[in-house]
Parts: sequence; structure tokens; C-alpha cells
Amino acid sequence: MIIVKETSTTTYLQGHIVDESIEFTLVELSQASGASEEELTLWVSEGMFEPKGERPQEWRFSGAALKRVRTAQRLARDFEINPPGVALALDLLDEIDSLRSRAKRLRGG
Repeated sequence: MIIVKETSTTTYLQGHIVDESIEFTLVELSQASGASEEELTLWVSEGMFEPKGERPQEWRFSGAALKRVRTAQRLARDFEINPPGVALALDLLDEIDSLRSRAKRLRGG
């Protein structure tokens, strides 16, 4: 299912981003994800995201960051986890994905 979210100048589609070459500014990621700029800035300070650029005005987030933001939002909302806990949970989910990929390669898949 794809959900379309329209703003005054841009239409965002909700779905999985597979193209890593896509980049979002802080404002664009906020609009696409529904997370506030303040929330995203806090999450960057907690290490959940590592945007390119030094300052928030220069930050560029990969396409994969949109999926990660949505996962972070669900963890925070559904399990009432604080930002450091969400950062840890995201790291653990990344590790699980990595181990699954490695196991699949070892099985010849």
C-alpha cells in the first residue's frame, strides 16, 4: 500500500526507499516522515542518524534514513522508549539484519 502525502510544493510517497542515491534535507525528511525537525535533530545528537554535513542547514540524509525514522517513531511510540533506548534498539535491529544476511550467504542463499 502506498500513501501519498502532499505539501504545497512537493508530493511524498510512503513506501520503502531502495535508491541510496536519494537524499533528504532536514526539512524534507521532516515532511516525508512526519517527525519534527527538533525530534530529528535530537535523534542525530543521540547517534541514530549520521547525516552528511556539519550543521542542520547542511545535513543530507540518505534514502534509508526515511525507513529508519519511521522505525524510530514506532519504537518511541509503541514501546515508550526514550531517545537513547531507541538508538540502542536501532543498532540492535541493524545487527540482526547484518547477521541474517551473513547467515544467508553462508547457507549459499
